[in-house]
Amino acid sequence: MKDVAARAGVGLKTVSRVVNAEPGVTPDTERRVKEAIDALGFRRNDSARVLRKGRTASIGLVLEDLADPFYGPLNRAVEEVARAHGALLINGSSAEDPDREQELVLALCARRVDGLIVIPAGDDHRYLEPEMAAGVATVFVDRPAGRIDADVVRSDSFGGARAGVAHLIAHGHRRIGFIGDQPRIHTATERLRGYHVAMADAGLAVAPEWVALGSTRPERVRAAARTMLDAPHEPVTAVFTGNNRVTVTVVRVLAERERPVALVGFDDFELADLLVPGVTVVAQDAATLGRTAADLLFSRLDGAGGAPSHVVLETRLVARGSGEIPPWDAG
Repeated sequence: MKDVAARAGVGLKTVSRVVNAEPGVTPDTERRVKEAIDALGFRRNDSARVLRKGRTASIGLVLEDLADPFYGPLNRAVEEVARAHGALLINGSSAEDPDREQELVLALCARRVDGLIVIPAGDDHRYLEPEMAAGVATVFVDRPAGRIDADVVRSDSFGGARAGVAHLIAHGHRRIGFIGDQPRIHTATERLRGYHVAMADAGLAVAPEWVALGSTRPERVRAAARTMLDAPHEPVTAVFTGNNRVTVTVVRVLAERERPVALVGFDDFELADLLVPGVTVVAQDAATLGRTAADLLFSRLDGAGGAPSHVVLETRLVARGSGEIPPWDAG
């Protein structure tokens, strides 16, 4: 900075103002400082900046799986908000493993990120209390934190599932299967609850064999779908799927069958509108989830107080054809 100041003929404070985009510098002086910076190859020393300001200008994002298409728009939205605040985004995948989630989160804290956005894999986040007390702003996304009260931004999994199943019922279905994710996952249990409430609203009983929760591995989902579709008594005529990975596998199963089966899936996915029929989905806006969470995080970093916020975003039903297929046994 001394070399830049000497070359531009200004003081150190003026160089600092230009580097940090602070006001109080004339256009001509700013031009001279930037020319000196370019000529000398100056780069700001962020380590010194951290020591001076106590902030790293970085945030951490812990996702379930960076390879999942649902998280791409969410990750991008968080990155754009961070960039607008002059912050760097560091992210990692928990692979739905609570231990790995904790390891990632604490590793990010050890690197002194200013804040965290976490899609939780575990159900006990008390390990974060010391970090939050030390000033690490934290927002949970998609699912609430476990055993602590913290900011959360999520979609209405219950309401979306209820609407999706009600849509199938409105098209004449009475035997509807539900294939979802692991029961320990909050969104999975909320979507299952929405399914049960929609069925109860219509006065419909649910046979135990119509519900299958577990991993999203294709072999597990394929077996569950075939079991409920091929049941000797009361096979289902429609399926509601709990997330996009489950939906894709069920689409493949249904493509092998002669008898039409209606399908509504939670979460949109690429090319869903180009299949024949197009896949009817309950869509949530991943980008809005990410942007809302990031805006909330930076408002906390800027000093916003108050009780933890619990933001619930609406979903929307997108009818494309698969959810409007009538029951094959309707006569």
